[in-house]
Amino acid sequence: MAYRAGGQRSVPRPFPEGSEAHAYLQDYAALLDAVAFPAVVLDQRWDTVIANTAFRTLFREIGPHPTAMPDENFLRFVLFHPDASTVLGDHESRWCLPMLAQFAAALEQRGDDRELQAVRREIAQDPIMEAAYRHGLPLWMREAGPRATALDGAVRPLLHPDPRWGATECRVVTEATTTLQDLGCVRLTLVLREPRRPRPPHTTRRGARTGRRTAGHLTVVPSTDL
Repeated sequence: MAYRAGGQRSVPRPFPEGSEAHAYLQDYAALLDAVAFPAVVLDQRWDTVIANTAFRTLFREIGPHPTAMPDENFLRFVLFHPDASTVLGDHESRWCLPMLAQFAAALEQRGDDRELQAVRREIAQDPIMEAAYRHGLPLWMREAGPRATALDGAVRPLLHPDPRWGATECRVVTEATTTLQDLGCVRLTLVLREPRRPRPPHTTRRGARTGRRTAGHLTVVPSTDL
């Protein structure tokens, strides 16, 4: 795992111990732990290489999942974890669709990547997410424009488990040092903003409150409309 419980420092992966890359990432992990905002280093597959204490705190109440933990792969977490919406506010429209767009671009560039192919198969196994990916996503991208799909600079809602933050927003900042670029990695920092005023709970047509999802699929693009 990229980080461990109990406040232990992040352990970079998958670079061999004793290598210059591993040593650099160990020092970079120390740097991230000094950052107050949630920060994580991801590789080109969105695998979590290192993450800081604030990142662990943000996702501390997330339940277990075999393939979609935030400390394992951030893309899979956003797309497939049933608890993702408990932390990522407006999950489907503000997090899931932009990440689907990022994934589609990566798959177009590196279609032979086995891990990306595995994610694509998992999307195909969910009829609603497959419909969103194949039909809804291109339409959304045309209407929303390229800025809506970008991570860097985006302002996204968060539901922080710490009541001092609660329902708030974050500015997503992505950056990479020369060494991180050479390693195929990027740093993603969620710069927390002052908490928003609480909004009335969103309800379905039947008046039931929406909250934790029971399945890892989209509902913003109903298959019956496609």
